[in-house]
Amino acid sequence: MRELLNKKLLELRFYKLALDIFELAWDDCDVLQKDRKAWPMADQLIRSSGSISANIEEGYGRESTKEYMRFLKIARGSAIETQGWYYKSNKILSENTIKERMIILNEIIGKLSGTINTLKSRV
Repeated sequence: MRELLNKKLLELRFYKLALDIFELAWDDCDVLQKDRKAWPMADQLIRSSGSISANIEEGYGRESTKEYMRFLKIARGSAIETQGWYYKSNKILSENTIKERMIILNEIIGKLSGTINTLKSRV
C-alpha cells in the first residue's frame, strides 16, 4: 500500500517510522479499548500518532523551507505527545510494548530534530 505514497517522502526514514508507529498504535488501541476507562486514551493515542505522519506530509507539500520546518516541529510535538500517551497506558499495555514504541518515537524525535536543525541553517 505504501507504494501509493510520494516516493520522495518515503525516502525519509522519520516518515517511514511515523507510518510504522501509527500502524502499531492502531493495533495497541485494540488492546486499550478492551478497558472502558482507556477509551479516551486510545482515542488520543491514535490522534497523536496519526498527526506525526500527517504533519510531515503537509509540511513536505508546502512551498517554503520555513513552512516545512514549522510542520516538522508540529510533528515532533505530536511524537512527544504520543510518548506521553504510551507512558500513561502502562496499566494496560505491557512494559515491553511501551519500551518498543518509545524506542521508535525517540528515533523519530531525534531525526526530526536533526532535520529541523539542518533546515534552520538554510533559512
